[in-house]
Parts: sequence; C-alpha cells; structure tokens
Amino acid sequence: MNVRSEQSGPADPGLPAAGLSLVRGTRDRALSEWTVGRWLDHTAAACPDATACVFRSEGVRWTWAQLRENADRLAAGLQRLGFARGDRLGIWSPNRSEWILAQYATARLGVILVNINPAYRRAELEYALNKVGCRGVIAAPGFRTSDYLGMLAALAPELASARPGELKAARLPQLRSVIRLGTDATPGMFNFDAVMALGDDAAIAAARSVGYTLGCNDPINIQFTSGTTGAPKGATLTHRNIVNNAISVAEAMGFGGGDRLCIPVPLYHCFGMVMGSLVCTVTGGAMVFPGEGFEPGATLRAIAEERCTHLHGVPTMFIAQLDAPEFAGADLGSLRGGIMAGSPCPIEVMKRVHAEMHMTEVTIAYGMTETSPVSFQSSVADPLERRVSTVGRVQPHIEVKIVDAEGIIVPVGAKGELATRGYSVMQGYWGDPARTAEAVRDGWMHTGDLAVIDAQGYCNIVGRVKDMIIRGGENIYPREVEEFLFTHPAVAQVQVFGVPDARYGEEVCAWIVLKPGAQAAQEDIREHCRANIAHYKVPRYVRFVDEIPMTVTGKPQKFIMRERMMVELGVAESATA
Repeated sequence: MNVRSEQSGPADPGLPAAGLSLVRGTRDRALSEWTVGRWLDHTAAACPDATACVFRSEGVRWTWAQLRENADRLAAGLQRLGFARGDRLGIWSPNRSEWILAQYATARLGVILVNINPAYRRAELEYALNKVGCRGVIAAPGFRTSDYLGMLAALAPELASARPGELKAARLPQLRSVIRLGTDATPGMFNFDAVMALGDDAAIAAARSVGYTLGCNDPINIQFTSGTTGAPKGATLTHRNIVNNAISVAEAMGFGGGDRLCIPVPLYHCFGMVMGSLVCTVTGGAMVFPGEGFEPGATLRAIAEERCTHLHGVPTMFIAQLDAPEFAGADLGSLRGGIMAGSPCPIEVMKRVHAEMHMTEVTIAYGMTETSPVSFQSSVADPLERRVSTVGRVQPHIEVKIVDAEGIIVPVGAKGELATRGYSVMQGYWGDPARTAEAVRDGWMHTGDLAVIDAQGYCNIVGRVKDMIIRGGENIYPREVEEFLFTHPAVAQVQVFGVPDARYGEEVCAWIVLKPGAQAAQEDIREHCRANIAHYKVPRYVRFVDEIPMTVTGKPQKFIMRERMMVELGVAESATA
C-alpha cells in the first residue's frame, strides 16, 4: 500500500493526489451529529404546515407536523408492545405510508429497522428474519403476485393458535410479533392501526424521551445485500451514516425546502429510504409516492399533478416513462432535476431525460448499500457532458482510491478496484465479523467495482471485479442463484452470469449440465426458481450444455459463456456512463 501518497493527499479537494487515483471530498461543512429523530423534530418545528409526504394510491397527505405526530404515535405503540433500543423490527411492504411511519418510529426508539425486499420469497424471508434475529415484522398482506401473510403463515403455522405478540415458532425462533397492514383480522397478528392506537399522549412522551438518549453512532438500519458466497449479508447502518449521506446527496442535486421529489423507487432500498425520504427530511422538501410500485403512467401523472421538481429512478424507469403512451401529453414542466442511479446509465437515455423531461439538472450517483449509499455524484453545476458520461466527483468527507490486485494505488486514468472510507462506511455485516473483515480493511470498504478516475477527479465505473449482475437496478450475485439451482434434482453443474439487455441493462443466464440420464426443460428450471426466489433472480435464459468452459486449474470461464450467449442472442455491450 502506498502509505505516503495516502497521507499527502491532493491540495485541491476532489482532485487526484500527485497523479495517483486518490481523491478526498471537501470538508467545507462539519458532519451532522444529529439522529434521524432529531432531524424530524427540527424539520417539523421549522415548517410544520409544509407538505411532508403524499401517498397518491392511499389518498394520504401529511404535513411535517402530522408526520412527526403519527410516527411518534407508532413509536409509542411499539414501545408498549415491548420493543426497545437495539431490537430488530423487519418491514416487508411496498411503498406505503406505514413504511415511512416505521422508518421514523424505529429511529425514535433506537429499534433497528430491517428492510426486507418486497420481492423476497419464503426461503429468503426465513433467512433474513433469522440472520438478524428480528423480534417483530410489519407486513403488508401482499404485493403483486406475492402473498406475504401466506408465506409467514407457512413459515410459522404456530400463528394460528398464538396470541399476538407471543409467537413461538420453530422455524423463526426469535420472532414474537407480526404486525399486519389492513383492517382484516389474522390469527396471531396485530393490526397496524391497533398498535397505533396504543400511542396515547403519555406513551408518546415516553417514546420521545427515549429518542433524547440515542447517539448518532447507534445502528438504526439493516439492509440485505447478497454476496458471491450466496447468503445475503445484513449491512448495518447508523444514524450518522445515512443522515450525512442524505445531506450530501441533497446538496449535489440542488434540492431544498419548497422542492417536491417524486419517488417511484422502492423504500426498502437506500435509493428510496436515504436518497428519497431522508433527503426530504433534512431539507424540508416534500416526498411524493406515485404508487406502491413503479408504473410509468402513474409516475408521469404524479409529476404533473403534484408539480414535482425532482424525480428519482433507475435507467429502466426513465426508459419506461419516455416510451409510455402517456408521455407525449404529460405536463412535465415543473421538473428540474433528480437522480438516475442503481445500474449503469446509458448515455443516450441521460441525454433524452435532459432534453425531453426538462431535467436540466439531472445527476448521476454511484454507491452501494454498505456506503450509505452514495460515494460519487455529479453536480448540477457540472457540464452536461460530465453528467452524462461519468458518475461525478467524490462526495464531501469521503475518500476514494483505485487500487490494483496488490492494493497499490494506480495512476490517474488506470483501471482498478474502487475502495472508499469515511463516515459513510457501514458499521459492518450483522453477526458476521469474518465477512465484514473481508470487505472493510483498515477502514476502507472494498467495493468489488472496477473504476477509473481522471485528472479532474471524475469517476467512471467500467466493470466489476467479480460477477455481479445488475438487472434493472437490482444487484444479483450469480453464486446465490447457482446454489439454489443446485437444489433441482436434475442439475449436476451450473454457472450463472449476465448478458447485455437493452431494457434491463443485463439479464440472468444459466448454463446447466444435467445429471446422467436426467431430463429437464427450460421452463422446469424457471418454475423451480419462481416459487422460491425473487422474480428478478430467475434466469431469463437457460441453456443445457455438455460441459462448462474451464481453465486448466478448473475455474469456470464465465467470459467465454457470456461471449457465446451474446453471439447467439445477437446483442452487444452498450455504451454506459
């Protein structure tokens, strides 16, 4: 490691140091030491009657004073149920008003909110709840094709005879409470509104008194991110992590009080929770949710009718809106900016968004869950060419270096692995010190992404050290899918990799060697997956082969498989920012 050059640093913040790919963000302002709850208090006091959030599909509109009151009422109800600082509470729901209340209620109590992907199926849910020891879970009845309450009942049949709050399930040994959304009654479960009703004035005062004792370095959120070894990892984030990232993101995108942010991205992800909800909380801007999940027409209507100034989305969302029948007639004149992130952003799409959606201040952001999430972001002051062709410059109070395989910082313009350190780096993977130590070394989070930094400090993400697939903003790790496919009785060998796709960026492809005498059809493999893993992980392409290309040392050569599939499908790598 080039210790001398790391210590010397660049004279101009944001520029590379001494010709090496090492950049440090500005430190013009101090980091915030406030908790999420204190920020909510501040904004509710500063602009109590301003719009905090709009959930169009529910007809819910709350001011900042109302959001604070409702969130604290939920916090009080949770405290009455026995939830306390450090307990883990899962939330399994699409974008609904209850999600936002849970975000701020748990932050008030010091309860750690565990974000559960709405696309998870039964096996993934079981793993997530047990991995971090959730004491409770808030669950919507279902979403799209997923029956959440049915999956919970299958995992914990003991719910049928349990008193709410006293669950003792063999497969979910630490889970005690299930809180369901909606008005229907389900055996063994609390209703969300009933928990809210427990929050009388005295209970609210007690909950707020807990909030005053919390510190900014307390863990407050766990988000699952898969790994190449298969099992998801619970990235644990603190108040300080996500509050300061939200502040920096808001600054870079020029978002402030009076602005209105359209949020079609999911709340379970940092994109919705930090870059969306929390960005509004630290600025006093309004958050507008078009629906429970993304739908291009609903998003366009929300922008027009709510006069949104900013819009977030992954590239596929912007493409869907540009191609929607409603686009030509949509009044998007209120739009000014927003963020495109989550997967490689096609340059031509960025240009269309800039020109046709009036988003002249649109920015690109890059990061990962483990870094709260944003490390690089373009600024509204950057020239358009920089904003459409790079992920911008390093965020304030963050350091980034690009290193070779030996950990030595590479020269400016050279490719290497991106590593970052600073306030944004997660506390660790919950209950997994070994995997934490693999990822975070000497304070540096090693991202696994290949990047290049130029002489002006702008960064390009040019590939991945490992095999991660990014499909429509969702990170998919081949090993996880491979391990599941091995559970199919006909599969002898399997390799999973990504192939380019014009709509989603990449699609999942599986090459399978069947066991001798075994038979299976492509749809058999896909059906096996659909019932057990999230829909975006299900291979679109399945090919049965006689052998897997290997090196002389027995390592699979995924690049050969990818190239062969690209020829077969007639696709090519696309130019991306």
